[in-house]
Amino acid sequence: MKITNVRACQPVTETSPADWRTSIGQILVAVDTDCGITGYGVGGGGFAGIHVVQTVLRDVLLGEDPDRIEGLWSTMYDATLAFGQKGIVLMAMSGVDLALWDMRGRAEKQSVSELLGGAKQTRLPTYITVWDNEALAKVADRPHRGFKLHLGEQASQNESIDAFADRIAGELREARRLIGPDRELMADAWMKWSRPAAEAVIERIADVNLSWLEEPLPLDDEAGYEALVGLGSVPIAGGEHEYTSAAFRKLVDRQLHSVLQPDVNWVGGLTELIRIYELASEHDDIRVCPHRGAEIWSLSALAVLDPDPLAESGRPWMSWVNGQPPIVDGWIEIPDRPGFGLDIDEAALRICPTPPLAEQWLSR
Repeated sequence: MKITNVRACQPVTETSPADWRTSIGQILVAVDTDCGITGYGVGGGGFAGIHVVQTVLRDVLLGEDPDRIEGLWSTMYDATLAFGQKGIVLMAMSGVDLALWDMRGRAEKQSVSELLGGAKQTRLPTYITVWDNEALAKVADRPHRGFKLHLGEQASQNESIDAFADRIAGELREARRLIGPDRELMADAWMKWSRPAAEAVIERIADVNLSWLEEPLPLDDEAGYEALVGLGSVPIAGGEHEYTSAAFRKLVDRQLHSVLQPDVNWVGGLTELIRIYELASEHDDIRVCPHRGAEIWSLSALAVLDPDPLAESGRPWMSWVNGQPPIVDGWIEIPDRPGFGLDIDEAALRICPTPPLAEQWLSR
């Protein structure tokens, strides 16, 4: 079996968000072969990611054996060293890598879970992310194992650090009241806080019993993360916006995070997610909880590799991924069909047209 084409497009729906999550967001990658099997994966990078897929990545993959997934990952990574290693290039590579895993499963008539060694359970508990307590109040009666409150838009600007920390602590106590004492509660600061603000919040929330505080600081503030970990009272999570297992090796070795949150559609695909699970397995006190883990692309790894799986709710606007299992009563089923268990109706896709960049330049 040989690769004959590598294609990419950007499907959109009526509910696709009007921000970077669409413009620099998900792309669909298809890898075609000479035996008629096509594998599908979702990466990121928008039109820039599509360009990377259909130029340099396609060039190095044509004629190759698609079953040589790990070797092809290295080939793609080496071919993009001069301009890749992180960001849009890795987001694009993720889609290709996932398409190769999907193809392997389809060719061998096995689910990706079976390829990884077999699921330890047929369904997984979930948690849902909400943007404020008003939204949380509407879903708090659902039987999810946990809830995550997004606090990234509440960064301190025109208020003192103490006032900001008091306000955030109040939001978290209200969230805890809404869901009760027995379910997991997390908070996501989305890289928006300063170190003093994060320290002030942590000092005030010991009674909230947070499972983790996610990305409180910008990613490159490593000294700040060391300081927060040193406080010891709230587990620190992150990694959603990191790329490759090499970056996660640094997080693990320096003990910057207790919870690792790779996004399989950005970090380098399933190949890298497997490696990150292997890194975490070297430490008893590090947990992996993939970003958007309830999406079909991460479910297999959670079901096979995770000793305490917890799947985060995914992107509801990606309704064109046919075969995505729904969350029912707080649980999600593991697909058992070949590959990732998805169906892509290419003829039915609503494709975002490539912008006429040359015309825009000439019309200035």
